[in-house]
Amino acid sequence: MDINFVYQKKRSEFGKQCMFSDKGPELIDNFPSNKKLLRNYILRDPVSRSTHCAPIQAQHYLNTTRAEYTNAAMNHIEGGWPKDVNTADEEQTKRYRRKVEKDEGFHHTVMQLCRNMENCILQNNAINIYQQYFSDVEATPLVERSSARTVNVYQDQSTPTRPVTHISWSPDNQTKLAVSHCNLSFQAVVPNQTTHSYIWEVENPNLPLHILKPEHPIVCLEYNQKDPNSLVSGMFNGQVAVWDTRKGHEPVELSVIENSYRDPVHNVLWINSKSGTEFFGSSTDGQIKWWDTRKLTEPTETLILDISKDDQSMTNALGASCLEYEPTIPTRFMVGTEQGKVISCNRKGKTPQEKMMGRFAAHYGPVLALQRNPAFLKNFLTIGDWTARIWSEDCRESSIMWTSFHRALLTDGAWSPTRLSVFFTTRSDGILDVWDVLQQQKQACLGVKVCDEALKCLRTHEMGRLVAVGNQKGTTYLVEFSENLAMSNKNDKMLLTAMFERESKREKILEARNREIRLKLKARSAQNVPEEGLEEEGKPSAVDLFMDSSVVQAESDFYGVVEAEMADPVPELPPEEEFVGGFDDFEGETAEESPGEVSEPVEEAPKEVKKKGKGKGKKKK
Repeated sequence: MDINFVYQKKRSEFGKQCMFSDKGPELIDNFPSNKKLLRNYILRDPVSRSTHCAPIQAQHYLNTTRAEYTNAAMNHIEGGWPKDVNTADEEQTKRYRRKVEKDEGFHHTVMQLCRNMENCILQNNAINIYQQYFSDVEATPLVERSSARTVNVYQDQSTPTRPVTHISWSPDNQTKLAVSHCNLSFQAVVPNQTTHSYIWEVENPNLPLHILKPEHPIVCLEYNQKDPNSLVSGMFNGQVAVWDTRKGHEPVELSVIENSYRDPVHNVLWINSKSGTEFFGSSTDGQIKWWDTRKLTEPTETLILDISKDDQSMTNALGASCLEYEPTIPTRFMVGTEQGKVISCNRKGKTPQEKMMGRFAAHYGPVLALQRNPAFLKNFLTIGDWTARIWSEDCRESSIMWTSFHRALLTDGAWSPTRLSVFFTTRSDGILDVWDVLQQQKQACLGVKVCDEALKCLRTHEMGRLVAVGNQKGTTYLVEFSENLAMSNKNDKMLLTAMFERESKREKILEARNREIRLKLKARSAQNVPEEGLEEEGKPSAVDLFMDSSVVQAESDFYGVVEAEMADPVPELPPEEEFVGGFDDFEGETAEESPGEVSEPVEEAPKEVKKKGKGKGKKKK
């Protein structure tokens, strides 16, 4: 990549071009004299004028005395110590102080000096009303009601519109937004669909600043945090591309399709390296590849997400749905899979099993978002199915905190970069939720109905107040929140630390208890000991309850009754009875009774079947 910059300017911005040529004199205008105006004037004679070149001298002058200021330094040295006491030695000074304080005249001397000191203090009681005496004291935060407003709207310029799949802020004070559009519906054929993605200026939502025109749609687009003109993208056909906004609308480098991914590239992230040209990406085919923008012909390293202990193969690989990378931990990263698992990886591992060292069973469906807390790197946020969960790396069996199940699916989420206890979530019903775990955990502290369509992704601004969200129709909204949701209080970090530690400790205790129960069950099953001995202190646990003999017997009786009802034929009506009503009245269990005598045999038949079922259940017992 060339490290140079060409300043370009349109010809229309220079102004009108100057055309010079040799040309004779040209009369622009002529004002002839009017002799009639002479009658309005008379000649003045004689005329006298005087000039003086010497300076004018004044008889009196007045000037104030100018004050001259000098800067002088003052050196304060602690004195009054005897020669045999070393002031640098703390033990000697303490010993000498205790010796002086025990002296009999010490208290009388201090009392005499206090009178003079009090007189000096009273003289300094004059107050300057313009001086800030307590500049180091933090102002008391005002109780502000949480609010939000939509600042700008950026729409897809193509027709038909495509969903927003990824948003990235530029590193130059985050004044630009890179938005990728792609339709990820399986085998969706949309006629006249473009592959363009856009870079917007935050202050200009009318026209995009740059239009990226790839050959295939862009699924994800990420800015290089060291170069505001460089971007990397993952394509729909599995390739990765490098872009430079100074070199036009086409990609600068493109990977070879034979060495690329088999599925669309859902995530690309830059790596904190010395060259600033390395990045890695993931796809739903189960591969994670590391690339260098200086050589995109082949990846520098490849990892297959196969957690089995056998040889790695693409058939057993878990599809990667999201990535998380923290620049302060350059060798570690996290992967969210389509199977609902989160894998904590270390690039320094020698074998694939050492690289994928930690696994978390996070969600029932794909993990759609994964991000570490900006201040507590051991705690991370996951978004999937209908919940958002907060995890700790020390607890792998269960999350330490989670939200209740929503009616609508959650699609994305992210931590606030400025207020550590706040995170944002997007929902498929068009609502953007703001959660503050220090205020309340049962429900969101603020819910904003951004649009009627499903929200697909979000990205937070580094200042904390702005959040960019994209929806299913290809529209990106810039939402600004109130200051109380972006500013962190003095005790927030301490309170959040105590909360995370308390919840982590609670989960560790529960994990140890579950581990102990599993070991007891395993040992008891090996020794063929009845399950009644699993009770501890007279209170059986949930596992003990379902393994209890009475519960097992009741379950077998229930299934026996069901099988008996399914095996017996439907009882017929007596021939002399007249049937009134339709089949719904006869077959449906919830149908109303028909008037007349027909209702009696219909209700008696199931009672006989139940008796038979109970008898069979007793024989089985």
